[in-house]
Amino acid sequence: MDFAPFDKRHYPVLSVEDGYGEWAATYEGTVLDLMDIRLLKRLHVPWTEMRRAADLACGTGRIGAWLKSQGVGVLDGIDLTGPMLEKARARGVYATLKQGDLGASGFESGAYDLVTENLAQEHLPSLVPLYREAARLLRPGGRFVCVGYHPFFLMQGIPTHFDRAGGGSITIKSHVHLMSDHVRAASGAGFTLAEMDEALVDDDWIAQKPKWETWRHRPVSFALVWTK
Repeated sequence: MDFAPFDKRHYPVLSVEDGYGEWAATYEGTVLDLMDIRLLKRLHVPWTEMRRAADLACGTGRIGAWLKSQGVGVLDGIDLTGPMLEKARARGVYATLKQGDLGASGFESGAYDLVTENLAQEHLPSLVPLYREAARLLRPGGRFVCVGYHPFFLMQGIPTHFDRAGGGSITIKSHVHLMSDHVRAASGAGFTLAEMDEALVDDDWIAQKPKWETWRHRPVSFALVWTK
């Protein structure tokens, strides 16, 4: 579903490439580890056994750096946006970095123990290319870890957005995908769900974003672990 019917803030909308290109300079000061890394830490994934991983929509390399800190081996990344890739390249954790579409990475088929995608799926018109590509890349028994902005928040009218340096908020073109959409796309690609977790707005969130008291106990992000 397109986000527009749920939009309550009516910020100017940019494309994914233009939006993240502009946001790259301040992205890491905006996105909290509570959104994604805290969820990743709770998953029962044997990170040290992941000898080769592909980080789809790798962005600035936040997640890539965390994966390497957990003992993941060779790491390849792809992102649509040049300025985000520059940040990722500066981290020095990727063996290969490419600019392109996460649904058509061009990475080697059946070569990866782990595929990750973090906080990007809400920008995809369809989840099918994402799950199809993850399945193509993974070895039998490999894991696909998908972390996303919760559809609950999007449907409450709160889009992925950032504040421009000169003032004013900008949102990036988004789509609402229900959890059932993930299940259908994953099943169609041959995946089985191994684990799921959701992050709620709690005391830690309120300490950093006091205005979010209104959203206490509401789900803000989710993590899915699929096996091939």
